[in-house]
Amino acid sequence: MSSSSRAAAGQLRPHVEGREMASKRITQETFDAAVLENIEEFEMGSEEAVKEAVEQFESQGVDLSNIVKMAPRVSADGPQEPTHDILQALDNLQESVAHSGPQEVSAHLARFCEQCKQQKACRFLAAQKGAYPILLATWKLAAVGDQGLLLQALNALSALTDGQPDLLDAQGLQLLVATLAQNADVADLTCSGIRCVRHACLKHEQNRQSLVKAGVLPLLTGAIVRHSHCADVVKEACWALRIMTFDDDIRVPFGHAHDHAKMIVQENGGLKVLIEAAKAFPDNPSVLSELCSTLSRLAVRNEFCQMVVDLGGLSVLVALLADRSNHQDLVKQVLSALRAIAGNDDVKDAIVRAGGTESIVAAMTQHLASPQVCEQSCAALCVLALRKPENSRVIVEGGGALAALEAMKAHPQEAGVQKQACMLIRNLVARSQAFSQPLLDLGAEALISQARATHRDCEDVAKAALRDLGCHVELRELWTGQKGNLAP
Repeated sequence: MSSSSRAAAGQLRPHVEGREMASKRITQETFDAAVLENIEEFEMGSEEAVKEAVEQFESQGVDLSNIVKMAPRVSADGPQEPTHDILQALDNLQESVAHSGPQEVSAHLARFCEQCKQQKACRFLAAQKGAYPILLATWKLAAVGDQGLLLQALNALSALTDGQPDLLDAQGLQLLVATLAQNADVADLTCSGIRCVRHACLKHEQNRQSLVKAGVLPLLTGAIVRHSHCADVVKEACWALRIMTFDDDIRVPFGHAHDHAKMIVQENGGLKVLIEAAKAFPDNPSVLSELCSTLSRLAVRNEFCQMVVDLGGLSVLVALLADRSNHQDLVKQVLSALRAIAGNDDVKDAIVRAGGTESIVAAMTQHLASPQVCEQSCAALCVLALRKPENSRVIVEGGGALAALEAMKAHPQEAGVQKQACMLIRNLVARSQAFSQPLLDLGAEALISQARATHRDCEDVAKAALRDLGCHVELRELWTGQKGNLAP
């Protein structure tokens, strides 16, 4: 019997929480009961019973992202109440911790961690059933002196808190900072501990602020210095530092992202740490990508942008763009970093003098098929050209305008590419009208008009570019400042 016919027959009566379609949720027990009903009442096989239950709830607009979709175990006596593997592993772990058997605890921790990594729903169910305090007890047991068990406990905690930062409480937060401080020389423990920090801080402003107050920032920058040849530690630390500068928690009106970036740079030498680390990994594009991405998050003040140049960071970035041009993700991150530091007018000129414009144009040309590289290239050139007629000349003569127009042709549906290219063209001609006709001869007007017609986000920048190119633009007067009749 189909779900629709069963519903019509009055046989389908799941408890659904929430009134709106987008917010409907059910409990794991409700889903398990529906699967069990499909097996017992409608004689379905396990896989079919799960599939039918999923279709049944999704047809009602229920969000099943936090539900473990698994059939119950079947014994000789028939179907049993579902006991999910993650809960069985949690029960076994709790029992072994109670009896303080290190070998047993280790085995059950490994199994629990593996289950948590499988899917978000498993982590969600485990958290609902009290996994966090059990792991906290395991962590305390391991902290007595068993580094192997401590590593497993941290790995399990990082797996559990992935996507669930609310789980970390004040006790766990203090224990995490203490663990990082006490094991600063141990690479694998440092790496796992920093991963816990990262998971606890993503989309959680309070955890970020609390960890910063507890002293986590010097531990993160210190980890990069201390383990400067350990790629995993450096990447994790970079990622965690970036998250400290995020403003991604919708539950708070504003965060401390800018303050945290200042603290990383001014109190912990963050820029120097990142630039020196880049020199230690000349042949590791993935590490270099993380370092450049973090550098761009810290260039939030005029003096910080200049500091990157003074510390030799500009030379590193330009060299990477030239020498590692085949690595697309690294190129994208280098472009992002150049765009960030070019917010300083003096740094704009330094980038141009260092040959940055030629390298940016070459990168865009080489990776023309990548919308991300095209967008970042146009954005970087756009900042370099802003209020700088001489830089605009270098960009146009170096083929930057032509490359931007080619990017527009290659990615007509990519709003980001179209918007940044329009802004670049506007900046190139705003103070250098001599470039208008050459750009028009290359087909700029048609491409900009197409961007304007296709993407709402491009409306204002496209009109500005067309206006400064000398093209006719209909300017709609939204408000004259005079009172009028408001009657419909």
